[in-house]
Amino acid sequence: MLDGAFWITSAAILFLLVMSAFFSGSETALTAASRGKLRSAADKGNAGAQRALKITEDNERLIGSVLLGNNMVNILATSLATALFTRVFGESGVALATLVMTLLVLIFAEVLPKTYAITNAESAAAGVSRPIGVIVTVFAPVVSFVRLLVRGVLRLFGVQTDPDSKILAVREEIAGALHLGHSEGVVEKEDRDRILGALDLGDRTVEEIMLHRSGIEMIDVALPAGEIVQLVLDSNHTRLPLFRGEQENIVGVLHAKDMLRAMNRMMADGKIEQAEMDAFDILTVAMEPYFIPETTTLDDQMKNFLRRHTHFALVVDEYGSLQGLITLEDILEEIVGEITDEFDESEGESVARSDDGSWLVDGAMTIRDLNRANDWNLPDEEANTVAGLVIHEAQMIPAEGQVFSFHGFRFEVLEKEQNRLTKLKVRPLTPIAAET
Repeated sequence: MLDGAFWITSAAILFLLVMSAFFSGSETALTAASRGKLRSAADKGNAGAQRALKITEDNERLIGSVLLGNNMVNILATSLATALFTRVFGESGVALATLVMTLLVLIFAEVLPKTYAITNAESAAAGVSRPIGVIVTVFAPVVSFVRLLVRGVLRLFGVQTDPDSKILAVREEIAGALHLGHSEGVVEKEDRDRILGALDLGDRTVEEIMLHRSGIEMIDVALPAGEIVQLVLDSNHTRLPLFRGEQENIVGVLHAKDMLRAMNRMMADGKIEQAEMDAFDILTVAMEPYFIPETTTLDDQMKNFLRRHTHFALVVDEYGSLQGLITLEDILEEIVGEITDEFDESEGESVARSDDGSWLVDGAMTIRDLNRANDWNLPDEEANTVAGLVIHEAQMIPAEGQVFSFHGFRFEVLEKEQNRLTKLKVRPLTPIAAET
């Protein structure tokens, strides 16, 4: 019984188990390894880490190749073991081979290599990168065929696969980790909000956070220079748009410091004559207006501000009509929260807790800020402000005292100015209230 064929078959089974362990450990190492750590090692000249980074760029092809190799060696090892045990023990060898191979594969080809790979993910990934790279290249045609076959079968059942879905995986993974860390008390709410705010800049537009044109302080260039100076001194802002004729016609942006420098030059002789003030043209010290489309993302606009060395832009729609203005500070506030200085007017809290447990909310408060303040999940796809959300859901301009319930919250209109909802009372609905 124990002839040469027996020992050759046994050696082949042992070799296949080693290969199975290699495939299992490689899969775990390459998927568990931190790409950040691999990048750091690659930048220091680690060729294995560089190869591992290249391999993991296409996870679908990598996992497909490894699974193909792993299944091949496992099936072949089991087939050889069945033949070997049947030859030695007869018909009972099938059951015995199943038991023995299950134990051997589980312990030595699955648990042991995967445990090692998880413990030493980056070093293991770098170590197996060369042979796995060869295997991925060899199996590429088969894996591509299997990939097409799988997507075709899924399509038959109405399941559409998105080839680019992995692009969002990193962002969603970070967001999920932050929410989980906050729920477990590891990550502070402020830290979570700052990181998520930075991640969201590419998905949000300037239209969502700009100061609406109705709230912009402007100066008519036709006014006497003395009045313009007084308006600048009375304003809490250092940059003010200048218009001619109508407010849509922005001809410049006046910086208070530029105006001050001009006044200082006029005082070179110790005083400013009225004739000098009458002859002074404010546009000579004004900056060219910087216009941007309302669809610009916050991420792109922040880069534009830094590249142009400016902090102020006027927002226009597709027809060129003025919609509002945005500053670099507005974008930074989406990351770090509200920024105030000694010149900002105290307007009170945009959201405050009332005695009955509800929240008194300024209608102009953005839904995003309200969500961040209270850890709520009100949708902001159809409206930017709380008042806008109520109007959208109600499909009308509500009157004072009207109450609405949607998205798991109760909204009561407390104050209204013309068609603007200025103050609302908001509270989450209890499960019982939601059912009634």
